This record gives sequence, C-alpha cells and structure tokens, in this order.
Amino acid sequence: MPSHFIKTLPRPSVSPWLFNIIAALLITIVQNVVYFRKVLQLVDVSIGHNLLFVASMPVTLLVGLNLIFSLILLPYIRKPIVIFLLVIDAFAQYFMQSYGVLIDRGMIQNAVDTTPTETLALITPELGWYLLLSGLLPSLLILWIKVKPVNLTWQNIGYHILNILISILVVVLVATFYYKDYASLMRNNQQLIKNLVPTNMFIGSYSYYKHNYLKKRVFTPIGLDAHQVAAVHDNGKKNLVILVVGETTRAQNFALGGYGQPTTPRLAADNVIYFPDTTSCGTATAVSVPCMFSNMPRSHYDGDTADSQDNVLDILQRANVDVLWRENDGGCKDVCLRVPTDDLSHWQLPELCSAGVCLDEALLRNLDHYIDERTKDTVIVLHSIGSHGPTYYQRYPKGMAAFSPTCDSNEIQNCSNQALVNTYDNTIVYIDDMLDKTIKMLQAHGDKFNTAMVYLSDHGESLGENGLYLHGMPYAVAPAQQTHIPMVMWLSPDYIKAHGVHEGCVKERAGRLPYSQDNLFSTLLGLFNVGTQLYQPELDVFQPCRDPQQ
Repeated sequence: MPSHFIKTLPRPSVSPWLFNIIAALLITIVQNVVYFRKVLQLVDVSIGHNLLFVASMPVTLLVGLNLIFSLILLPYIRKPIVIFLLVIDAFAQYFMQSYGVLIDRGMIQNAVDTTPTETLALITPELGWYLLLSGLLPSLLILWIKVKPVNLTWQNIGYHILNILISILVVVLVATFYYKDYASLMRNNQQLIKNLVPTNMFIGSYSYYKHNYLKKRVFTPIGLDAHQVAAVHDNGKKNLVILVVGETTRAQNFALGGYGQPTTPRLAADNVIYFPDTTSCGTATAVSVPCMFSNMPRSHYDGDTADSQDNVLDILQRANVDVLWRENDGGCKDVCLRVPTDDLSHWQLPELCSAGVCLDEALLRNLDHYIDERTKDTVIVLHSIGSHGPTYYQRYPKGMAAFSPTCDSNEIQNCSNQALVNTYDNTIVYIDDMLDKTIKMLQAHGDKFNTAMVYLSDHGESLGENGLYLHGMPYAVAPAQQTHIPMVMWLSPDYIKAHGVHEGCVKERAGRLPYSQDNLFSTLLGLFNVGTQLYQPELDVFQPCRDPQQ
C-alpha cells in the first residue's frame, strides 16, 4: 500500500470519554472470551433471569473499565497504557485458552521465575497469531484514533464527572437487581475471577509484589541442635544418599504404579520401593521445592517463613554432612543458597547440552570423582529437568523414544492425545534410565559407603484432561494429575543392615499408606541419623520399620 495513501486515510477524532469506552469495549469483548465461556458453562441461560444476569456481565465490565479509565487515562499516557493492557491481556488470554491455566499470584511467580529457555519453549506460531489478532490489531486501532484535546473548562469537567456518575449508576443498578447472583456465582466458583482480564493480572501481580517485596524478613537459623548419632548396627562405613528431585512427572504414567505402558522397566528390576499414593506440596516448582525441603507441612506451609529460615540441607550440613546440589532445571528456588552448587547451564557438554539446557544424564557426569573425594556422610541433590513441558520431545535422546507417534512440537494442544501422551511417556522412560544409572553408580561405591537413593517429583502435569495442559493450577482446584507424584526409594543391602531397616515392612506400608512431600524433611534426617528437636519420627518413612535403638 503506497505511503501516500496511508497518510491520506481519514483518522477518526473522538473525545476522551468516547476513547475510554472504545478501549473498555475492546478489552471486554475481544479479550475476555475465556471468562464468558466459563460463565456460560456455569449458568443455565435457558432461564430468563439467568440470561439477563449473564447479559449484565459485559455491561458491568464495560462501565467498570470505563470508570477506571476515566480516572487514569490522562493525556500523553492514555494510549501507552491501553496498548500495554491490550498486549499483556492477549498473552494471558492465549495461555488461559490454550492450556487452561488460571492467572493468580502463583502463575505470576511462575512467569517471573521462568528462564529464557523455558520462555522460548512457549513461543509458538499460534501465540503469534493470537497476539496479532487480539493484541496488535486492537493496538493499531488505538493508535489510529485521534483523541480530541479538551480544555480544562467547567463544561468539560462537568462532562467528565457526568461520565463517572453514569458508570457508577449503571454498576449500582446492576447490583440492585443481580447482587445475589454475582455473590453466589463468585462464592461458589472462587477461581472464576482468575479468568477475568485485566483484573486477574493486577490482583496476581500485586499479591506477588506484596508477598515477595513488602514483607520484611529476618533470617532465622533453625535446627541448631542438629548432631549425628551412631547407626543401630554401625559397620564403619559412611552414608551416601543421592536425592533426585524430579520435574513435572506425574504418578499416573509411572508403570511402577500400574500404568499400562512399560515406562519404568529398569526401576522394576532394581528392587526399589515405590510409594503409589504420594502427593505434592504445590503445583509449581517455586512452591513445591522450597516446601519439600522445609520443616513445614503443606497444610501450614508459608513461603515467606521458608525463605527466611534454614531448610533440611542447611541442617544436614550443620550436622557435618557434606552437601552438593546439582542444578539442571533453571534454579533451586533459593533452597541451595547456602550449600555448594553445580549449575549445569554453565557446562560445556555439546553431546548432552544445548542452549543452556542439558539432558538429565549430565547430572551424573564426573560425579564418581566427587564421591571418591568424600570422607564424610554425603547427600547429593540432583535437580532434574525431568518431564518439563511443553517441549517434552526435547527431554530425552531420540534413540530412547520407546513410544510413537510423538508430538515433536511445543504446540501440544494441537497434537493428538495419543502422540502427546507417547511423548510424555518417553520422558519417563528416560527418567527410568537415569535413575537406574544412579543406582548402579551408588552400587559401585558400596565398598566405601552405605548407599541409598530417593526420587520424587516436584509436581505433576496435565496432558489435556478436561482441557488443561501443563501445571500451576491453584491447589484447591488442581486435578490429581498435577498433585499426584511418583516417589521411589532404593537402599543398598549394607545400608539396610547398618541402619536396621526392615525392607519388607517399608514396602508393605508404602503400598497401603498415603505419603507426601511432607515426609522428605524427617526422612532425610533419619537417613543420616541426625538428631534434632525438629525431627518428627511419624513423618520419617523408615522409622516405623527400624530396629529399636540399642
């Protein structure tokens, strides 16, 4: 199109009040499709009263936004503010519509904590089209419209006040007729508001800011009485435990728990103990990882408190246990701040790593050398990338693709369910292989150590069930796929003898009792015979099955 023609196109000139209504209308109609779809699923509009109630919602949102815009959309900043809202609303709408996520503080935290590599994995052609149609094109309309300058006269001030009063009056009228309906709908569906843009993003962002920056924290050491005691049948060997923290792996697809696909053949042959009824502390890494290492159960977990006190790794280190954290998942969420850490994103391993992301097998690289140098009890934490999506196909070598067809794309919502599940199952086959290699590494050091391995995932994952993908749903409404996680433990014969553990007892209890990430804190302390008042024997997986102390 010739530039001369563009310059000669007529540009509509509107008053500031009409501009506010146009901006509010764009957000109401174009960018709240998910919200109104949810409402129509919850309210029976075949009833006349309900139909009018639902019809009042876009009106209420429109005048509510108009009221807010009348107060904040001032000359010079009105267009930048509206364009910013349109673009971020388009992002939010895409992820809510494509993956079924809700926007709250937890999701804002996930967005802030996301690494550049994880961000790139979420960029798809579909996202580009969505931003173009619901973000950029409305923004171009906003840029095209001219806003008439308004002099500060009593008449114009009166128009401005009248616009505000009319908006308030409409809200009051709607409340007069439908307040009970709104109250009932929101009270019985408390997550609904997390679909309403831009309200959800502002509430979530403020909650995140208040949670992370407004509260003053004083660090409090805990477990100052931590000390090691001798094993029941001390054989003179030191203890070596490797804790593998998984990522986004759900129990539903673990063959050890009865899943139909053979996703864990190697672990099945390793005489491991599987805990089929295990739940996570959260539905996102930023919650679950700090929670599982803290001394607080999920029911009383507070992120601020966890951030401002020691965790179980600090306490083990205080009790003269060597600690090493190896990171392959974009960050330890501050759990490893005070212990030695290897970050694989800085490693140069072209055969295993690309663009700062490594296959989990890299976590075992040169670990033998580190172990050979240990002269004390040692715990090694391997924070794996596991089944992290949406690029599941990048989590395993192509040669280990046990199931096909696969979904070799980050647009997982467009893959067939079978291809998506196959790809996800392939990640578990690779996890199975990596854990088997970890056990064999421990066995190779059995001459020097009593060895053990613990594996549990941080949270699960949705693979399209009920229209949900990925994870991060609020815990109260999260499906089991996001909270039901695999937990696996392996003990060497020497460890079993030295610590008086009755393996059959542990397996029997694992098969019939529920467990959770709440068990990790005291179980780790128990694995190293660390005595402290913080130790809770009822949460130690092995305590009921140990020989009594002599």
